[in-house]
This record gives sequence, C-alpha cells and structure tokens, in this order.
Amino acid sequence: MEPFKNLINATTVAHAGLHLQRAWSGFDRPRFEALANHGLDALELKARMLQLATAMHATLPADFNAACTVLETSLAPPLPLDATGEPVGLSTAEAATGLSGWVIWSMGEFVARQGQHDVSRSLACLHALTQRSTAEFAIRPFIQQRPEAVWPVLARWANDPSAHVRRLVSEGSRPRLPWGLRLQALVADPAPALPLLRSLQDDPSSYVRRSVANHLNDIAKDHPDLVASWVHDHLIDAPDPRSALLRHASRSLIKAGHAPTLAAWGLASGLKGEATLALSAKRAAVGGEIGLRAVLRSSARKPQLLVVDYAVHHVRANGSTSPKVFKGWKLTLEPGEERTLEKRHSLKPVTTRTLYPGTHRIQVLVNGVALAEAAFDLLP
Repeated sequence: MEPFKNLINATTVAHAGLHLQRAWSGFDRPRFEALANHGLDALELKARMLQLATAMHATLPADFNAACTVLETSLAPPLPLDATGEPVGLSTAEAATGLSGWVIWSMGEFVARQGQHDVSRSLACLHALTQRSTAEFAIRPFIQQRPEAVWPVLARWANDPSAHVRRLVSEGSRPRLPWGLRLQALVADPAPALPLLRSLQDDPSSYVRRSVANHLNDIAKDHPDLVASWVHDHLIDAPDPRSALLRHASRSLIKAGHAPTLAAWGLASGLKGEATLALSAKRAAVGGEIGLRAVLRSSARKPQLLVVDYAVHHVRANGSTSPKVFKGWKLTLEPGEERTLEKRHSLKPVTTRTLYPGTHRIQVLVNGVALAEAAFDLLP
C-alpha cells in the first residue's frame, strides 16, 4: 500500500502552484514550488503538510483577508456525496479545475497559523476548505484559543446544508482527535459540545453520524458514566441509524466491561454457563497468525444476549504485558445451546504496535468479563 506521505509530492505542489497562480496573478509560483519541494521526499506526512503551509505563508498576500480569497478562489467544486451522505471523489475533469484532497490540510494549517486575529474570516475560509477535504485539524486551535467566538458558529453550522460542514462541527471538536491538537478543556469538560452532538446524532448523513459516534467514544475515555447515561437516554425509541451510532459510540466501554454501558444495552448479566478457549498452536511467529476456538455452553433457561470479544496480552519491550481488546461476535445463546466461535488472529506487525517475542495470553471476554484464557509463545 502506498504510504500516505507520498500523496503530498511534487505533483501535488505543482497542482497547488497552478491553481494559486490562477486565483492570483501576482502569486510567485516558482518560489512557492521551490520552497514546498525543498527536501520533500525525505519528510514524513505531517512535515510535508507543514512545509507546504510555510511555502504558502511566504508567497500568498500579506493581507490575511486577501490570502483567504486566493485560497477560496483556487478550490475545486465541493466533494459530492452519495445517497447515504458519504463523500465520493471528484471526476478527473472536476479535480483539474481546482484544489481538493490532501493539499487542503496545508491550506487549513495556513489559516490556523495566520488567522487567530480574525476568527470570523478564518472560519469562513475553513467552511469552504472542509467541503473539499476536511478542516478538522485547522479549526482546533481556534476552539482552544477563541472558544467564545467559535462555539456560536459551530451551533449554526450544525444546521448547514453541507454534510461536510456538519461533520466538521463534530469531528473538529473531538477532544482526542487522532493526529490533531488535543483539546484539553474538552477532555476535562465536554459540556460545550454535547448540545451539538445531540442535534447531529440523527443527521441524515452516515458520514456525520459516524463522526458523532467517534466523538462520544472520545468522551467515554474520560467520562465513561456520562456516555453510558447518554446511551441509556437516547436508546429510548431510537431509530435504527441512531441505535447503530450509539452502539459504535459504546464500543470501547463494552470492550472494557463498563457495567453501566453494558446495562444500557441489556448486557449487564454475565454468561450463565461456561466458556473454553483453545488455540491452534502453542507457538507462532511474528508475521503469521494463530487460530482461536471459543466454545460457549449455556446453562440458562432463557436466551442470553452476549457480546464476545477477546483480549491479547502483548509482551512489551521491558517484558511486561499490555492487553489489547479485539472485536469478536455479538450473538444470542439459546437455552442449553453450545456455540463454537472461531477466528484467525493476525500477528503481522502494524504501525501502531511492535510485536515482541514472549508468552502471550489470550482471554475470551463475554459481556466484558474474562471467562477463559490460553497462551502461546510468539517467536521472532
């Protein structure tokens, strides 16, 4: 798979230079491209984005309002949406007419750096940029530094005709957005965002609803009881899309066995019966896989609604272990039923986790409770 960083390359720079010059005849395209391309291939993704933003700062008009106008004039049409509200790509002809995609991240960074003195103009520019990719990273410094000016705008945007803009309301204000500036005030107290999430959780766009679910999942890391209460209250008479959203928002709490969340979903009771776990091998190598075979046996007189996940206790560099919960199965176990569940677990290295040799334990979690375990030795 092509590394994301390679999507910001010399071709990206040339395309940006072309359309920034189209938008402003005074744009120094050769200087912009020289600054943006300098050592670009040696940089990682975020560093490439920052370098393009610096090149824009050096070559766009010194007047911030004029610079925003150039950025807006350089843009391609907004990304279209499918019937469910998910964004789809521009046609080749549409993409050739202006800027969209990864370069928008750099444009948003320029606005975030230069626009703190003029929040209204900055947000108007981000409103345009987010419809061509996303401004979720660029809006965060404004939320952090000028919340009193930003929250009323986000409240209006929650009813914007564009699903891209409505998603920005939720995604841009997530307390712990991956790759983004952590909004520590919202980590401590998510209250300012809650009315916006309430208004967006029944949004017609699945793109927006998924962001709301991820936002609530962020909040759950610091305020689990708040999210459990939210799920309990908003599950009442919930239409199917909202129910799916709340399930996705609950995923970390369910995996963690958070009792109020499990109760909200009718999963408060543990398994009535027994569970066993067997592995396909006693040893496995990094890069391979190992098979899991869990057997659940019911001793109950009524059907049991169960969420079955599994936790792998990975060995760390210092020899200690750290559990990682993986999604498994959701099922109804009938009275007296025996159910066999099988899964292949990949042992291929991933960018977010280094695999170290040693004894790894695997536990079966039923409604958040560990009921069975087995172990294998991971070889180099």
